[in-house]
Amino acid sequence: MRTVDAAGLEIGDDQPPRIMGVLNVSQESPYKPSVFDDPGEAAAYVDEQLIDQGADIVDVGLESANKKFEVLSAEEELERLDTAIETMESVSGDAVFSIETRYHEVAEEALKQGYEMVNDICGFADPEMPRVCEEYDVAVGKMASPPDLERPGAIEDVDDIYDALFQNGLTEKTIIDPAFGGWSEDKTIEDDRETFRRLREFRAIGQPMLVSINRKNFLRSIAGRDTEGALPVSLAATSMAVERGAHIIRTHDVAETRDAALVGDTFTPDRTTATIDGVEVEELDVRTVGDAARYVEEDERELAESGVTAACELRGLDERSLTELRDCGQDLDVAVGGSEPVFVAGSVSAVRALAEAVDDDRLTRSLTAVAEGSR
Repeated sequence: MRTVDAAGLEIGDDQPPRIMGVLNVSQESPYKPSVFDDPGEAAAYVDEQLIDQGADIVDVGLESANKKFEVLSAEEELERLDTAIETMESVSGDAVFSIETRYHEVAEEALKQGYEMVNDICGFADPEMPRVCEEYDVAVGKMASPPDLERPGAIEDVDDIYDALFQNGLTEKTIIDPAFGGWSEDKTIEDDRETFRRLREFRAIGQPMLVSINRKNFLRSIAGRDTEGALPVSLAATSMAVERGAHIIRTHDVAETRDAALVGDTFTPDRTTATIDGVEVEELDVRTVGDAARYVEEDERELAESGVTAACELRGLDERSLTELRDCGQDLDVAVGGSEPVFVAGSVSAVRALAEAVDDDRLTRSLTAVAEGSR
């Protein structure tokens, strides 16, 4: 996993989770507490409600990404940039300032004026964006999107989201973003939930990960909350996201999100990394076959199944079935212990082979279900 330096702020596995607070200079933005068009008021908000509350990064948006509004042109965004720059210059606190834009012209002008990071919500749909970010040697958030500047985040399937993150390549300082939220009419709550369930898979890209899940519908609908009442579910998901590999949490609720992120970080298992006689080793956070499959070639799916453990307990077996299970398990390198319940554990591929080897339909179906559930 690469560590990215964002203007002196280290982002990666060996660093604490970073908090990205949000400021909008667009009146169209839906979250009104973070919307300002007066630089003085905006700077006070950034100091008091973002930096003082624990924000490491301040992400400044020039337009609403809500699909019900027309997309601004690069020229129109540039007209709003003065407010964003004056705000940054008026802030007294210390944070990395990020400009949220889809246009390389806007990013370049902001970087010239002192911004230190780019948050590209169209994921390099502008092919000049990676060049600009490399020339200025800045970190860049890259949200999974189709190659269309007017359709940020409009991808639904997890595999398509994963593939979209490679659009027009990755810079050394790219921070990936799997695009949570209702970015398209076709994207459903369940699409976002499936992406969240499979968040660990994105670690295989090898770049730090940013997630923007604050008060999102796929979370608040779980508890039947509106946006105003959705903070608790957002904080629960924040801890889970950090434990699953997120390095930056983008939020409007900085202090609370910081605390939740620290809880998630504290209970994230340590991952061994070392260099031994010139050999680099990095322990992977692999829980499912899907996680493991991201690290191997498409035709090596069997290797992924060999690298993930499936375990279960079985009850209600007669002596004949138990004896057969133990004998076959020993031959296939599957651990079988106990009697009521019976403990069974082995690689997914070995448990699948055990399901095929036993001459007991109940065992076959039970073990197959366990192997399939580990995918």
